[in-house]
Amino acid sequence: MTNNRIWLSLAHMGGQEQHYIQEAFDTNWVVPLGPNVDGFEKDLAEYLNENVHITALSAGTAALHLALVMLGVEAGDEVICQSFTFAASANPIVYQGATPVFVDSEADTWNMSPEFLARALAERSALGKKPKAIIPVHLYGMPAKMDEILEIASRFDISVVEDAAEALGSLYKGRKCGTFGKYAALSFNGNKIITTSGGGALVSHTEADHQQAKKLATQARDNAPWYQHSQIGYNYRMSNICAGIGRGQMLVLEEHIHRRREIHALYRNTLGRIEGLEIYTSPYPELESNYWLSCLTIDPATGLTPESLRLALEKENIETRPLWKPMHLQPVFAECPFYGDGTSDRLFATGLCLPSGSSLSDEDIHRVIDAVCALCK
Repeated sequence: MTNNRIWLSLAHMGGQEQHYIQEAFDTNWVVPLGPNVDGFEKDLAEYLNENVHITALSAGTAALHLALVMLGVEAGDEVICQSFTFAASANPIVYQGATPVFVDSEADTWNMSPEFLARALAERSALGKKPKAIIPVHLYGMPAKMDEILEIASRFDISVVEDAAEALGSLYKGRKCGTFGKYAALSFNGNKIITTSGGGALVSHTEADHQQAKKLATQARDNAPWYQHSQIGYNYRMSNICAGIGRGQMLVLEEHIHRRREIHALYRNTLGRIEGLEIYTSPYPELESNYWLSCLTIDPATGLTPESLRLALEKENIETRPLWKPMHLQPVFAECPFYGDGTSDRLFATGLCLPSGSSLSDEDIHRVIDAVCALCK
């Protein structure tokens, strides 16, 4: 095989990351916390631009977990979670001994259905099991309908924790995703818009919450000359080295978002015109996705399936990936309550994620397009 591998979404360095890493080595800040962590948190807070506070952590999963801890989620509680997502959205609920209650997506945004959210909250509350939190996800960078979700949450007096792991730079009605809930989680995994090689951040709205999150993330050590602990803590803080990568990545964040949107437009203007294929695109002007991953769905009437397309592209040395398998279909969550109409089941059965990394060239994308077109013919 002579064609170079086209990957789904690789890390894309901007060139300045090494400067911050070298500075950390030169000053011997090769530890958790440090100037790069402080700088990265400041850069993110300024970027989100809603007077938020950022706590840089080891993973987006850690951010979701700390949010639930700070909301007082305990064993026996229930937490509403979008079903159509990666398992990391739901796993922290179980870390706390609580039960996920899964809510289906709506067909236009692929995100949490306000209709089924309201139904789930009404039924769980009537059973005396009012959930402690709601976790909507901005799937593949597409903003969820936050106004409707927040109105329903307010009606039931329940806090919202945004899973914005895939949505850094996405906008809902002109406001950055990750700034709407009481807390939000960001991810800087290697395949995200920007990376710290691994890592995440908790977004909060008060200095008190930021300080509490920082304490919990550093083993909850009390302010004493000896090691004293009055509550359970976690080893969740980001290292100064990883934060240095993040500071360099922040310098090219807007470029990366712009490129992902260009790639999505290439797919939409070519593959989106093929009968039986549909490119996942914002259904409303107020939802401005970063298009972290460009996705398509296939009409079963074409005779194609996501798996047949995936295997055909793999033969061309092109990596693709099925859409997330909904959590209510996962064996580990089989006994959890679910509210929906099968929308996410249908999307999983008909959808595929296409190569979308910001380092990909137009030539790379046209190679993907040509391979899909050849199979469709």
